[in-house]
Amino acid sequence: MADVIRVLLVDDDALVRAGLSMMLDGVGDLRVVGEAGDGREALAAVEAHSPDVVLMDLQMPHVDGIAATRRLRALPNPPEVVVLTTFDTDENLLHALRAGASGYLLKDTPPARIAEAIANVAAGEPILSPRITRRLMERSVTQAGAYERARERLAALTPREHDVAVAVGFGESNAEIAGNLDMSVTTVKSHVSSILAKLGLDNRTQIALLAHDADLV
Repeated sequence: MADVIRVLLVDDDALVRAGLSMMLDGVGDLRVVGEAGDGREALAAVEAHSPDVVLMDLQMPHVDGIAATRRLRALPNPPEVVVLTTFDTDENLLHALRAGASGYLLKDTPPARIAEAIANVAAGEPILSPRITRRLMERSVTQAGAYERARERLAALTPREHDVAVAVGFGESNAEIAGNLDMSVTTVKSHVSSILAKLGLDNRTQIALLAHDADLV
């Protein structure tokens, strides 16, 4: 059971949860270990089931998906979060990623792609569709002072860490970064871990957002 990826489904529609459970449970190494009907229930369900990945809806009563993601990612040894939503807006996307989500998919995504995304996120590789990545790259910085704050935070990095952060911002994998910057994959992983610790970030997606805010990608 060591390689099993434990998945928690969070959606206020019981039929959606049932459908996802039937589609995902037993696919590859995935095992659906629990369900929750809103963000408030998700916190208790995570404590009860210790999932590796939470598949999170956004629009839910009581506690929405963004607030729930933020709370979950603040836990010790938090699960990864993949947002699965019908709401394809820049505002929802950015709020979810800044809250700590490692992936953002739409509900019309094919089941095989959802399963692949969960497995990738569990392995430490954030997942965004190419279309969403392009939108992030093309989106201008609108939040007042975001550029200056991002530059100030990135100044805490060493030159090599800075190079890795920019490469993450361009969506490069660890192997691609290693090849382009002439370092080992192990060294890249070490630099990524150091960047996350120094900047108080949750995951690679937040590194990419910071690089974007700093106008480096």
